[in-house]
Amino acid sequence: MKVYTPAGQTGPEPIGLAPSPPVLAGKRIGILDNTKPNAGVLLGRLAERLADRTGATVSLIETKNAALAAPDDVLERLSKEVELVLTGSAD
Repeated sequence: MKVYTPAGQTGPEPIGLAPSPPVLAGKRIGILDNTKPNAGVLLGRLAERLADRTGATVSLIETKNAALAAPDDVLERLSKEVELVLTGSAD
């Protein structure tokens, strides 16, 4: 019988999220839509409300498969075209 101990080395420290900008006026908002039902509607309405309240603008970017990570070209486009990304929707 082998007995394994839970003590051991852990992975590297997790990388934290970038800080939120203090003001959204003039910022460009991207929407990363995972194409789950109503994700685009939810994120679109949220982005529109943020834009109306803050003076930001909205750009829509879409992924095709919720089960996979966003393709590198989409991430590259987001990094060049927007300063803030809204994403995430579950069933």
